[in-house]
Amino acid sequence: MSKHDLTHARHDPVHCLAPGLFRSLKKGERKHSKLDVVYEYGNDKRIEFSGPEPLGADDLRILQGLVAMAGPSGLVLSPDPQTEAGRQLRLFLEPKWEAVQQDAMVVRGSYGALASEVGYANKKDTKRVRECIERLWKVSIIAQNGRKRLGFRLLSEYASDEQDGRLYVALNPLIARAIMGGPHVQHIRIDMAEVRKLKTDPARLIHQRLCGWIDPSKSGRVELGTLCSYVWPDEATNPNTVKKRCQTARKALAELVAVGWKLDEYAKGKWEIGRPKGRDNGARPTFSAPNPHVFSTQPSR
Repeated sequence: MSKHDLTHARHDPVHCLAPGLFRSLKKGERKHSKLDVVYEYGNDKRIEFSGPEPLGADDLRILQGLVAMAGPSGLVLSPDPQTEAGRQLRLFLEPKWEAVQQDAMVVRGSYGALASEVGYANKKDTKRVRECIERLWKVSIIAQNGRKRLGFRLLSEYASDEQDGRLYVALNPLIARAIMGGPHVQHIRIDMAEVRKLKTDPARLIHQRLCGWIDPSKSGRVELGTLCSYVWPDEATNPNTVKKRCQTARKALAELVAVGWKLDEYAKGKWEIGRPKGRDNGARPTFSAPNPHVFSTQPSR
Protein backbone atom coordinates (compact mmCIF):
# COMPACT_ATOMS: atom_id res chain seq x y z
CA MET A 1 0.00 0.00 0.00
CA SER A 2 1.49 3.34 -1.04
CA LYS A 3 1.87 6.29 1.27
CA HIS A 4 -1.48 7.89 2.12
CA ASP A 5 -3.37 5.43 -0.11
CA LEU A 6 -6.28 5.38 2.32
CA THR A 7 -8.94 7.99 1.60
CA HIS A 8 -11.39 7.24 4.40
CA ALA A 9 -12.43 4.97 7.25
CA ARG A 10 -15.87 3.36 7.45
CA HIS A 11 -16.29 3.51 11.21
CA ASP A 12 -18.93 2.16 13.58
CA PRO A 13 -21.32 4.93 14.78
CA VAL A 14 -21.34 3.85 18.43
CA HIS A 15 -17.54 3.99 18.71
CA CYS A 16 -17.62 7.51 17.24
CA LEU A 17 -20.56 8.94 19.17
CA ALA A 18 -20.20 7.44 22.66
CA PRO A 19 -19.44 10.56 24.76
CA GLY A 20 -16.35 10.27 26.91
CA LEU A 21 -14.98 7.18 25.17
CA PHE A 22 -12.15 9.35 23.84
CA ARG A 23 -11.35 12.62 25.63
CA SER A 24 -8.68 15.13 26.47
CA LEU A 25 -6.40 13.81 29.20
CA LYS A 26 -4.18 15.67 31.63
CA LYS A 27 -0.56 14.62 32.03
CA GLY A 28 -0.39 11.58 34.29
CA GLU A 29 -4.17 11.07 34.33
CA ARG A 30 -3.88 7.54 32.97
CA LYS A 31 -2.07 6.48 36.13
CA HIS A 32 -5.03 7.12 38.43
CA SER A 33 -8.15 7.06 36.20
CA LYS A 34 -10.11 4.26 34.59
CA LEU A 35 -12.37 3.99 31.55
CA ASP A 36 -16.02 3.56 32.50
CA VAL A 37 -18.45 4.87 29.87
CA VAL A 38 -22.09 3.93 29.26
CA TYR A 39 -23.93 5.04 26.11
CA GLU A 40 -27.66 4.50 25.64
CA TYR A 41 -29.08 4.95 22.14
CA GLY A 42 -31.82 3.81 19.77
CA ASN A 43 -34.60 1.56 21.04
CA ASP A 44 -33.46 -0.23 24.21
CA LYS A 45 -29.82 -0.32 23.09
CA ARG A 46 -26.89 0.25 25.39
CA ILE A 47 -23.15 -0.19 25.24
CA GLU A 48 -20.63 -0.19 28.08
CA PHE A 49 -16.91 0.45 27.68
CA SER A 50 -14.53 -0.32 30.55
CA GLY A 51 -10.77 -0.50 30.84
CA PRO A 52 -7.82 0.07 33.19
CA GLU A 53 -6.93 3.41 31.55
CA PRO A 54 -8.98 6.19 29.92
CA LEU A 55 -8.67 6.64 26.14
CA GLY A 56 -7.29 9.84 24.64
CA ALA A 57 -7.09 11.46 21.22
CA ASP A 58 -3.95 9.42 20.44
CA ASP A 59 -5.96 6.20 20.87
CA LEU A 60 -8.79 7.62 18.75
CA ARG A 61 -6.32 8.40 15.98
CA ILE A 62 -4.79 4.91 15.96
CA LEU A 63 -8.22 3.24 15.93
CA GLN A 64 -9.22 5.40 12.96
CA GLY A 65 -6.08 4.23 11.17
CA LEU A 66 -6.77 0.56 11.88
CA VAL A 67 -10.36 0.89 10.64
CA ALA A 68 -9.14 2.65 7.48
CA MET A 69 -6.49 -0.03 6.83
CA ALA A 70 -9.11 -2.75 7.22
CA GLY A 71 -11.19 -1.23 4.41
CA PRO A 72 -9.02 -2.02 1.38
CA SER A 73 -6.65 -4.63 2.80
CA GLY A 74 -8.38 -6.38 5.69
CA LEU A 75 -8.75 -10.14 5.68
CA VAL A 76 -12.41 -11.21 5.81
CA LEU A 77 -12.74 -14.49 7.67
CA SER A 78 -16.01 -16.33 7.05
CA PRO A 79 -17.89 -18.21 9.82
CA ASP A 80 -16.83 -21.51 8.18
CA PRO A 81 -13.22 -21.13 6.96
CA GLN A 82 -12.06 -23.69 4.39
CA THR A 83 -8.41 -23.86 5.42
CA GLU A 84 -6.90 -25.24 8.60
CA ALA A 85 -5.12 -21.93 9.26
CA GLY A 86 -8.43 -20.12 8.86
CA ARG A 87 -10.19 -22.51 11.24
CA GLN A 88 -7.47 -22.03 13.85
CA LEU A 89 -7.75 -18.25 13.49
CA ARG A 90 -11.52 -18.46 13.81
CA LEU A 91 -11.13 -20.44 17.04
CA PHE A 92 -8.56 -17.89 18.19
CA LEU A 93 -11.14 -15.12 17.82
CA GLU A 94 -13.60 -16.95 20.08
CA PRO A 95 -16.82 -15.52 18.60
CA LYS A 96 -19.88 -15.68 20.88
CA TRP A 97 -23.61 -15.98 20.20
CA GLU A 98 -24.72 -14.16 17.04
CA ALA A 99 -21.11 -13.21 16.37
CA VAL A 100 -20.46 -16.86 15.47
CA GLN A 101 -22.41 -16.26 12.26
CA GLN A 102 -20.69 -12.97 11.39
CA ASP A 103 -17.65 -12.47 9.21
CA ALA A 104 -14.57 -11.39 11.14
CA MET A 105 -12.23 -8.62 9.96
CA VAL A 106 -8.48 -8.92 10.43
CA VAL A 107 -5.98 -6.13 9.73
CA ARG A 108 -2.47 -7.12 8.69
CA GLY A 109 0.11 -4.39 8.22
CA SER A 110 2.97 -2.68 10.01
CA TYR A 111 3.52 -0.11 12.71
CA GLY A 112 5.17 2.17 10.14
CA ALA A 113 2.24 2.03 7.69
CA LEU A 114 -0.22 2.76 10.50
CA ALA A 115 1.85 5.68 11.79
CA SER A 116 2.03 7.11 8.27
CA GLU A 117 -1.69 6.81 7.57
CA VAL A 118 -2.67 8.73 10.71
CA GLY A 119 -0.12 11.48 10.07
CA TYR A 120 2.66 10.78 12.57
CA ALA A 121 5.69 12.97 11.85
CA ASN A 122 8.02 10.19 12.98
CA LYS A 123 7.01 6.99 11.17
CA LYS A 124 9.50 5.00 13.27
CA ASP A 125 7.81 5.94 16.55
CA THR A 126 6.47 2.42 17.05
CA LYS A 127 6.39 2.68 20.85
CA ARG A 128 3.53 5.23 20.87
CA VAL A 129 1.59 3.22 18.29
CA ARG A 130 2.08 -0.01 20.22
CA GLU A 131 0.98 1.59 23.51
CA CYS A 132 -2.24 2.85 21.90
CA ILE A 133 -3.05 -0.52 20.36
CA GLU A 134 -2.46 -2.36 23.63
CA ARG A 135 -4.54 0.19 25.53
CA LEU A 136 -7.39 -0.32 23.03
CA TRP A 137 -7.05 -4.11 23.35
CA LYS A 138 -7.52 -3.88 27.13
CA VAL A 139 -10.95 -2.23 26.72
CA SER A 140 -13.90 -4.54 27.36
CA ILE A 141 -17.30 -3.94 25.78
CA ILE A 142 -20.77 -5.11 26.82
CA ALA A 143 -23.36 -4.43 24.11
CA GLN A 144 -27.05 -4.79 24.94
CA ASN A 145 -29.93 -4.96 22.46
CA GLY A 146 -33.21 -5.53 24.29
CA ARG A 147 -32.64 -8.54 26.54
CA LYS A 148 -29.59 -9.80 24.64
CA ARG A 149 -26.12 -8.93 25.91
CA LEU A 150 -22.85 -9.58 24.08
CA GLY A 151 -19.34 -9.13 25.46
CA PHE A 152 -16.10 -8.63 23.54
CA ARG A 153 -12.92 -6.54 23.50
CA LEU A 154 -12.58 -3.28 21.57
CA LEU A 155 -9.85 -5.05 19.57
CA SER A 156 -10.70 -8.74 19.49
CA GLU A 157 -7.10 -9.91 19.07
CA TYR A 158 -3.67 -8.38 18.66
CA ALA A 159 -0.19 -9.62 17.79
CA SER A 160 2.98 -7.88 16.62
CA ASP A 161 6.64 -8.49 15.88
CA GLU A 162 8.74 -5.49 16.86
CA GLN A 163 11.79 -6.83 15.07
CA ASP A 164 10.26 -6.33 11.62
CA GLY A 165 7.33 -4.08 12.66
CA ARG A 166 4.61 -6.47 11.49
CA LEU A 167 1.18 -6.00 13.01
CA TYR A 168 -1.97 -8.12 13.21
CA VAL A 169 -5.23 -6.87 14.71
CA ALA A 170 -8.72 -8.40 14.66
CA LEU A 171 -11.49 -5.80 14.92
CA ASN A 172 -14.56 -6.30 17.08
CA PRO A 173 -17.89 -7.37 15.48
CA LEU A 174 -19.46 -3.88 15.52
CA ILE A 175 -16.53 -2.27 13.70
CA ALA A 176 -16.16 -5.23 11.29
CA ARG A 177 -19.83 -4.98 10.34
CA ALA A 178 -19.55 -1.24 9.66
CA ILE A 179 -16.50 -1.77 7.41
CA MET A 180 -18.04 -4.60 5.40
CA GLY A 181 -21.42 -2.91 5.04
CA GLY A 182 -24.57 -4.55 3.76
CA PRO A 183 -28.33 -3.92 3.92
CA HIS A 184 -29.35 -1.70 6.87
CA VAL A 185 -25.76 -1.54 8.17
CA GLN A 186 -24.82 1.94 9.32
CA HIS A 187 -21.36 3.45 9.21
CA ILE A 188 -19.68 6.82 9.65
CA ARG A 189 -17.28 8.06 6.99
CA ILE A 190 -14.10 9.71 8.30
CA ASP A 191 -11.84 11.43 5.77
CA MET A 192 -8.26 10.29 6.45
CA ALA A 193 -6.72 13.25 4.59
CA GLU A 194 -8.43 15.50 7.13
CA VAL A 195 -7.25 13.26 10.00
CA ARG A 196 -3.63 13.55 8.82
CA LYS A 197 -3.79 17.37 8.60
CA LEU A 198 -5.28 18.07 12.04
CA LYS A 199 -2.65 19.28 14.49
CA THR A 200 -4.17 19.15 18.00
CA ASP A 201 -6.01 16.64 20.14
CA PRO A 202 -9.10 18.85 20.70
CA ALA A 203 -9.48 19.23 16.92
CA ARG A 204 -9.25 15.44 16.44
CA LEU A 205 -11.84 14.75 19.13
CA ILE A 206 -14.27 17.36 17.79
CA HIS A 207 -13.70 16.23 14.20
CA GLN A 208 -14.72 12.61 14.86
CA ARG A 209 -17.84 13.61 16.79
CA LEU A 210 -18.94 16.03 14.07
CA CYS A 211 -18.34 13.35 11.42
CA GLY A 212 -20.67 11.17 13.51
CA TRP A 213 -23.74 13.33 12.92
CA ILE A 214 -23.02 15.62 9.96
CA ASP A 215 -23.02 13.83 6.60
CA PRO A 216 -20.62 14.90 3.80
CA SER A 217 -21.93 18.02 2.00
CA LYS A 218 -24.43 18.63 4.84
CA SER A 219 -24.42 21.04 7.77
CA GLY A 220 -25.55 21.10 11.39
CA ARG A 221 -25.93 23.61 14.19
CA VAL A 222 -24.04 23.25 17.45
CA GLU A 223 -23.24 25.40 20.48
CA LEU A 224 -19.83 26.04 21.97
CA GLY A 225 -20.68 24.18 25.19
CA THR A 226 -21.51 21.04 23.21
CA LEU A 227 -18.23 21.25 21.31
CA CYS A 228 -16.39 21.56 24.63
CA SER A 229 -18.17 18.42 25.88
CA TYR A 230 -16.71 16.49 22.93
CA VAL A 231 -13.24 17.17 24.36
CA TRP A 232 -13.98 17.35 28.11
CA PRO A 233 -17.10 15.31 29.00
CA ASP A 234 -16.88 16.37 32.64
CA GLU A 235 -18.61 19.69 33.37
CA ALA A 236 -16.33 22.49 34.54
CA THR A 237 -17.38 24.72 37.46
CA ASN A 238 -14.34 27.01 37.60
CA PRO A 239 -14.98 30.08 35.37
CA ASN A 240 -11.33 30.21 34.29
CA THR A 241 -11.47 26.57 33.22
CA VAL A 242 -14.68 27.20 31.25
CA LYS A 243 -13.10 30.20 29.53
CA LYS A 244 -9.93 28.28 28.64
CA ARG A 245 -11.92 25.36 27.25
CA CYS A 246 -14.01 27.69 25.08
CA GLN A 247 -10.87 29.32 23.70
CA THR A 248 -9.35 25.91 22.92
CA ALA A 249 -12.54 24.75 21.17
CA ARG A 250 -12.56 27.89 19.01
CA LYS A 251 -8.95 27.21 17.97
CA ALA A 252 -9.92 23.62 17.11
CA LEU A 253 -12.69 24.93 14.85
CA ALA A 254 -10.08 26.99 13.00
CA GLU A 255 -8.26 23.73 12.24
CA LEU A 256 -11.44 22.31 10.72
CA VAL A 257 -11.72 25.37 8.48
CA ALA A 258 -8.13 24.76 7.35
CA VAL A 259 -9.08 21.26 6.10
CA GLY A 260 -12.18 22.42 4.23
CA TRP A 261 -15.05 22.65 6.72
CA LYS A 262 -17.25 25.77 6.65
CA LEU A 263 -18.20 27.74 9.76
CA ASP A 264 -20.83 30.41 10.30
CA GLU A 265 -21.13 31.81 13.84
CA TYR A 266 -24.72 32.99 13.45
CA ALA A 267 -24.91 34.00 17.15
CA LYS A 268 -22.29 34.24 19.88
CA GLY A 269 -21.09 30.73 20.66
CA LYS A 270 -23.49 29.14 18.13
CA TRP A 271 -22.31 27.74 14.80
CA GLU A 272 -23.66 26.39 11.58
CA ILE A 273 -20.98 23.88 10.58
CA GLY A 274 -20.75 22.60 7.00
CA ARG A 275 -18.90 19.42 6.17
CA PRO A 276 -16.95 19.07 2.89
CA LYS A 277 -18.17 16.78 0.15
CA GLY A 278 -16.80 13.26 0.52
CA ARG A 279 -14.28 12.03 -2.04
CA ASP A 280 -16.23 8.83 -2.67
CA ASN A 281 -19.82 8.66 -3.90
CA GLY A 282 -21.02 5.98 -1.54
CA ALA A 283 -23.94 7.21 0.51
CA ARG A 284 -24.27 5.94 4.06
CA PRO A 285 -27.40 5.32 6.09
CA THR A 286 -27.99 7.93 8.77
CA PHE A 287 -27.26 6.79 12.31
CA SER A 288 -30.56 6.46 14.14
CA ALA A 289 -29.62 7.61 17.64
CA PRO A 290 -32.43 9.79 18.98
CA ASN A 291 -29.99 12.60 19.73
CA PRO A 292 -26.19 12.36 19.52
CA HIS A 293 -25.90 14.70 22.50
CA VAL A 294 -28.06 12.66 24.91
CA PHE A 295 -25.88 10.29 26.87
CA SER A 296 -24.96 8.79 30.20
CA THR A 297 -21.41 8.49 31.47
CA GLN A 298 -20.09 7.00 34.65
CA PRO A 299 -17.30 9.10 36.17
CA SER A 300 -13.79 7.68 36.16
CA ARG A 301 -12.62 6.43 39.47
